[in-house]
Amino acid sequence: MGVPTDALYVLVADPLNLAAVGRVFAAKGRESVRSLPLAISDTLMAEDLAKELNSRFYILARHFWPGALTMIVPASAKVPLKVTGNTGRLAMRHANSNALNLMIEKIGHALIATSANISGHPTASSGIDLFAQMDSRLNLVLDGGLCAGPGATTVDITEPYWRVIKEGSVSEKDIAERLRAT
Repeated sequence: MGVPTDALYVLVADPLNLAAVGRVFAAKGRESVRSLPLAISDTLMAEDLAKELNSRFYILARHFWPGALTMIVPASAKVPLKVTGNTGRLAMRHANSNALNLMIEKIGHALIATSANISGHPTASSGIDLFAQMDSRLNLVLDGGLCAGPGATTVDITEPYWRVIKEGSVSEKDIAERLRAT
């Protein structure tokens, strides 16, 4: 299913349903060694899904969530290895998206929320774009109109030093300033 967020469209599925996880990989044409990010509802859900969370996580979550920042952390044993791409690491984001957050609330746990695109292609910014790009690969698209902006930023905070994997709405400078301020 395709859903609009505060940072472009995402494909959502139940990460605990391995058949659904496989369908996401197939729809995107994504290598199974690459992880699938999860959308969460709050830091309590993040604590439940992470093996451990460092002070960087709490600083960045407090400042940028809900919003367009995805953080990579060590995954707990609750997260299927297939979702982590067998890496044991997990990307999580608390989006500022009513539609996505209501879905998480109704299902009662995190959802896969990966960029709505075929791997290597631009992420869809509208329901129409998503239909055009992924015709017949999705069961449903929730068309919320145009999602403007560069998408979410992904930052890896698992190492002794953090690093931006993909820059989007949140700049590397903003992250550095927030982490230096403490």
